[in-house]
Amino acid sequence: MYSSKLPLEPNFLLSYLMLLQQNSIGEDVLIASAILEKNMQASIQPLVDLTYDDMLAVNELVRSKACSEIQMIPEVANHLISSGGKRLRPMITLAAARMFGYDGPHHIKLAAAVEFMHTATLLHDDVVDESGRRRGKSTARMIWGNQASVLVGDFLLGQAFKMMVDVGSLTCLDIFSNAAAIIAEGEVMQLAAAKHMETSEQEYLAVINAKTATLFAAAAEVGPVLAGGGDKIRTALFRYGSSLGLAFQLIDDVLDYGGIADNLGKNIGDDFREGKITMPVILSFSRSSKEERLFWRRAMEMGENDNTALATALALMHKYKSLDDTIQRARLSGERAHQALLPLKASPQKDALIKVIDFCMSRFH
Repeated sequence: MYSSKLPLEPNFLLSYLMLLQQNSIGEDVLIASAILEKNMQASIQPLVDLTYDDMLAVNELVRSKACSEIQMIPEVANHLISSGGKRLRPMITLAAARMFGYDGPHHIKLAAAVEFMHTATLLHDDVVDESGRRRGKSTARMIWGNQASVLVGDFLLGQAFKMMVDVGSLTCLDIFSNAAAIIAEGEVMQLAAAKHMETSEQEYLAVINAKTATLFAAAAEVGPVLAGGGDKIRTALFRYGSSLGLAFQLIDDVLDYGGIADNLGKNIGDDFREGKITMPVILSFSRSSKEERLFWRRAMEMGENDNTALATALALMHKYKSLDDTIQRARLSGERAHQALLPLKASPQKDALIKVIDFCMSRFH
């Protein structure tokens, strides 16, 4: 059964329990993880420990660069920056630089720039997606409005690129500027695919590769660039970050239909209610009968997505093993991330980055 923490209405619970009885939906996939936080900490802790001192400097730089004489800017920025989050991307940048012997100060600025780019995309995403909740709190757009969220996101992007320029590496600047352009393209691709049930699996993978995997790849690749690593090392870290990012997003897709609200920082089924076409929906639709496809069109394209409809969607996902198969795709991406690191010499940073893959996959256990 669902966790009692879920903010679900009684009528939905009744409908959902009936569907459980009719379809034997298992707890393992739909709850996703009763021990989610324990698994997260167990597998990410080596990376946290290795980057602890550097992250203190990154966090201080993030706080200082979020300041402005315009009062609304730090208010909006800090609302999201201070709301938690794992800060995986900057930690990956730090570890990737240290892995190859970098001992200068510039990895701090690049890690802070990565975090600002990520925060800016979240502010923009919440406007585009009309999201009301992130990391357990109301989104910035719900408090200050869409315009403020977009403009503060732009401010953070500007600050990110100023820090990149300060580093003085044209190669790192090229990596991040290319990533910023691809991320924006991914947003436009997602907008074009929104509430469009004919979106194919390959089209969706292109969207999440652009929106999510690209920044993970850039965060990993700039580390060896800063350390003077060769092309083979850069390629290995790029492939690691890209594959990890895909796995991370696919697990997020699953957790929206089978996670725990308090751990997700949003309500279960938010993607469904917003009409987001994600991998579990694409797989379910492609395997559905004509009548079931009509349900998906009504729910995702016409907005008939109340809690009873969500229960039906969950039942269809169970029927067609859409969540299980999305998890399997995430596993394959995780394995590609692991394989990318194998040729690199042994180091504590390498071991920690491999454990990040375990962290990603542990989120649904």
